[in-house]
Amino acid sequence: MENRPQWGTRAGFILAAVGSAVGLGNIWRFPATAYENGGGAFFIPYLFALLTAGIPLLVMEFTIGHKYRGSAPMSLGRMSKGSEWIGWWQVAISFVISTYYAVIIAWAMSYSVFSFNLNWGSDTEGFLFGEYLQLAETPGQFGGLVPGVLIPLVIVWVVALGVLFAGVKKGIEVANKIFIPALVILFGIIVVRALTLEGAAAGLDAFFKPDWSKIADGKVWVAAYGQIFFSLSIAFAIMITYSSYLPKKSDITNNAFITGFSNSAFELLAGIGVFSALGFMAAQQGVPVSEVVSAGVGLAFVVFPQIINEFPALNGLFGFLFFGSLVLAGLSSLISIVETFVAGVQEKFNVSRTKAVAFGGGLSALVSLIFATKGGLYFLDSVDYFINQFGVAMAGLFEVIAIAWFVKELKNLQSHANSMSDIQIGAWWRICLGVITPIVLGYMMFDNLRNNLTAPYGDYPLGFLFSWGWTVAIGAMLVGVLFTIKRNKVDQSLSTSKNKGASQS
Repeated sequence: MENRPQWGTRAGFILAAVGSAVGLGNIWRFPATAYENGGGAFFIPYLFALLTAGIPLLVMEFTIGHKYRGSAPMSLGRMSKGSEWIGWWQVAISFVISTYYAVIIAWAMSYSVFSFNLNWGSDTEGFLFGEYLQLAETPGQFGGLVPGVLIPLVIVWVVALGVLFAGVKKGIEVANKIFIPALVILFGIIVVRALTLEGAAAGLDAFFKPDWSKIADGKVWVAAYGQIFFSLSIAFAIMITYSSYLPKKSDITNNAFITGFSNSAFELLAGIGVFSALGFMAAQQGVPVSEVVSAGVGLAFVVFPQIINEFPALNGLFGFLFFGSLVLAGLSSLISIVETFVAGVQEKFNVSRTKAVAFGGGLSALVSLIFATKGGLYFLDSVDYFINQFGVAMAGLFEVIAIAWFVKELKNLQSHANSMSDIQIGAWWRICLGVITPIVLGYMMFDNLRNNLTAPYGDYPLGFLFSWGWTVAIGAMLVGVLFTIKRNKVDQSLSTSKNKGASQS
């Protein structure tokens, strides 16, 4: 009898997987990425990337978790002893991401409260960096904790860890059954309202108008693969962990298609909502849409408050809905990210879930205080860039090459997935993972390394980038190796109990 927690329902698993995939990047990264890479024409490479990398990788990670029934390190280690370190590397990456991701959710929580009285005033940029974040003058300075960030950050961790303490079925599943429908409803209201604004049509025209000349540009295709890769929670150790809680009889391939397309549908919805609002802002200012397009922190915390200021009526409510959406999208992702190292610690040290959440989650919460200081935004920007470009993408490249080329496990995984699923995968799946994905990710890595070695990221001082960029990315990889050196206590105890059982019988 397997003593592993399980999802209560198939819908519970899918909502949790979608909740992990749908995060802040769907709302603030995808719309601008699509716009900058050919508008409507971008959807062709985007769909191609989804079908040749996104869904195949999801199928692969779902199958590994389901077949080997462990956290990412344990599942990869059971598949091949030499692959366990990749799982720990991914867990270390997730740990790093959780520490600053929680802080961005805390900002969104603050802004959802600020919305009612439009506390940010007319100078939204000055308010964000000056009054709210109290940003230090130079990168590398800590400058003390910012109370306005610290208080919501504590709330974020109380909610996230509370859900994780409750377990897989009663915690993560229940939370996602609330968060994801609520997120879709809130964001749906935003989109409907944004579509009725003056200038919305111009915004949508800018978003969807295809620039076919971009299709021939290799960088556009790389951008499409990058968007799919970063938005689907692949190579974070999340999907392997989540799928390890699936019942023995589960349709793996179907689940992967539903998760992949649900994530893309939400990205499209986000694009419509964001560009309708940007079109409205451009109309109010009498400028073309191209002048107001923005992404990331600037879009969410500078441009959107400006848009909310211009709203004809109920602007406070609109602001609350927008920032509330960010909080829900962020929390569902944060919970999944923390679960990866909770599961890893639990199995590695053979401790209870409560201890694993208290230790793993508690340590992450403590480290996150770095990003709640006056210099927090600089640390966050550098760590986020390097852990994504040289952590997530590189770990994904290592994972797929190890499984396809060295362990040569694709055929075994394919037969396991096919034995469970209505949709059968064939040679196209192996070609995507064995050839297309490694080539694209390999090129992304080469291009990133070349760019970062010739021009330092964000014009930051080299010493700062070394300490808060390269060191973090390389450190995550070293953690993966160090954790693997220590043999899994769980595997030892399992073999001991098996031997005892054999001798008694």
